[in-house]
Amino acid sequence: MAEWDHIIKNGKITTSDECYDGTIYIKDGKIAAITSEELPGEADETTDAAGCYVLPGLMDTHIHSRDPGSTHKEDFHHSTLAAAAGGITLVFEMPNTNPPINNVENLENQVQNLSKKANVDFGVWGICLGDLNLDSIQPLYESGVIGFKFFWGYAIKRDTYELVYNYSPDMKDIIPPLDDGEVYKLFREVAKTGKVLAIHAENNELIHQLTNEVQNDGRKDYEALVEGRPDLAELTTIQTGIAFAKDTGARLHILHITSEKGVDAVKDAQEKGENITSETCPHFLFLNADDYQAIGPMMKVYPPVKYKTDQDKLWERIQDGTISIVCSDHAPHTEEEKDGDLWSIPAGMCGVETTVPLMLNAVNEGKITLQQMVALLSTNPAKQFDIYPKKGSLQIGSDADITIVDLKQPFEIKREHLHSKSKVTAFDGFQGFGKPLATIVRGKTVMKNGEIVHEHQGQWIKPVD
Repeated sequence: MAEWDHIIKNGKITTSDECYDGTIYIKDGKIAAITSEELPGEADETTDAAGCYVLPGLMDTHIHSRDPGSTHKEDFHHSTLAAAAGGITLVFEMPNTNPPINNVENLENQVQNLSKKANVDFGVWGICLGDLNLDSIQPLYESGVIGFKFFWGYAIKRDTYELVYNYSPDMKDIIPPLDDGEVYKLFREVAKTGKVLAIHAENNELIHQLTNEVQNDGRKDYEALVEGRPDLAELTTIQTGIAFAKDTGARLHILHITSEKGVDAVKDAQEKGENITSETCPHFLFLNADDYQAIGPMMKVYPPVKYKTDQDKLWERIQDGTISIVCSDHAPHTEEEKDGDLWSIPAGMCGVETTVPLMLNAVNEGKITLQQMVALLSTNPAKQFDIYPKKGSLQIGSDADITIVDLKQPFEIKREHLHSKSKVTAFDGFQGFGKPLATIVRGKTVMKNGEIVHEHQGQWIKPVD
């Protein structure tokens, strides 16, 4: 029997704060040694990472695999294949499935469902539905959800608790969006758990009013979409969330932040000592409203991609640490669903497979350093969601989750090569430099040189108090 499960040699070991030459020795799924010296013993697998960077396993904290529910668009097997192909070793699955993750029974059923399909490790979010599941928040926390998600301003179907994305008061069998009193109560309840409360920050009343105005004018252009869901809708919700978090002690996290106004509100709160964090996504970093003419409906997401000034500010706030996580908001739809005018088509696109190459290209362009990228996609999320140093770390005893990347290798994103069920992406044809060459989950290579070499390696990961 071999002394080591896996040896990774000749690479530049890169964490969020250092970069050095060394060899990693893996045993029983854990990092057993990191040294510049050669240790005795054979290995079941040896990876030569010469010319490459060896990173702590990169993670995507925000994906929608539609499983169970709309599995004609995507399922967890395919989304985690895509994750592995894209250099991601751990994903956090969002809770707006059908049924949703609104109680312990549904969480346990979901873990059983996902465990059979997972190609990388995974965490599971719990959903906040106000008074409908206030009494399930504590049990969900005790059962191991990674955090709590609140879709602020979204209505809910009365029979299934599915989200309603474009609510109108004349809809039947729909529970309207929660009022601020109910929202305050869920903040207070989640605060008791000490876990993250993450919000989709858009003001429904404002969006309803402004969208009706532009639609009544007969407009179907991209500018109309942004005017109907403006930065003000994000800002007002973030401001209310910050006020509620300050009063209740909730650990507030702003999801997929898009705007200069929104991110500056987060920065102001952080400077005042508030426990507020934020994330953004590649589509907000690499696209702006000017790109819609070339890309078209594939670019529609909620909240929408905004303007160049917003895009530039997001990069600035990544640099100063206001934004601590970059994740994909992977939310696939079918080609047919995306074929239509801007008002009728759904919002969302594939992203879990393309995030890492896009961010590596940003490293090559000097927008961030490789160590900053490790922080954004590994160390910071691991710490924020209470799974560090088990994840997000290259330390003795940490899970041997490793992403090996080559900064010099060119890539072209081609929709037909994506591993998701649906191939809808705004980045089809995007070219750059920097590719993930290996995805290693607890010592086992899942992806090598773009090819999936092992399937069904993933395990459920719970936070540690």
